[in-house]
Amino acid sequence: MSSGDTLNPAERLRLLQDEYLVPGAGHRAERVSRSTEPGTPIRLAVYDHMRESVGEVVALATSMCDDQAPFTPPPAKAADVYQWLVEETDHLDARRQQARDAVIYRQGLEHAIVMGDLLAIRPHPCPSCVTWGLVWNRDRETVVCLNRRCADDDGQLTTWTLAQIAENHIARRNGRAARAT
Repeated sequence: MSSGDTLNPAERLRLLQDEYLVPGAGHRAERVSRSTEPGTPIRLAVYDHMRESVGEVVALATSMCDDQAPFTPPPAKAADVYQWLVEETDHLDARRQQARDAVIYRQGLEHAIVMGDLLAIRPHPCPSCVTWGLVWNRDRETVVCLNRRCADDDGQLTTWTLAQIAENHIARRNGRAARAT
């Protein structure tokens, strides 16, 4: 998978479950050391990431729709949770829908990073200097702008969270859509 892919967050979550959750499954098989004790049948970090992502979406839907009834239960398949969230919150005002879309988009970026697709950050402009020099910093778990003109007075590069990148992306997307109509 590369930065040129067109996977949406639901497809990335499905790919995580199908290809990355079980060691040795699919075409992403990895070497397994010979041990006298059996290994874990799943990759716990991937499982935890998926569980936290789905839990966050369910909590978001619950908090956004607390005054609405009836509230349909979340789907059994993890990858269907995003469509469920959109359907449950389609009645909300534009500001809250934008916040919902930003969470979905951020989770898509998180899924890409868990799968090792660090290039998923590259197609986004820096929210500050609007250049195309963003990279993922594994150690700090932040997005860094490599443009030296975007650095602070001490020379420290500007950093962004995935949430900030997602919010900026959704705001730009919605702004373009509003200008196009």
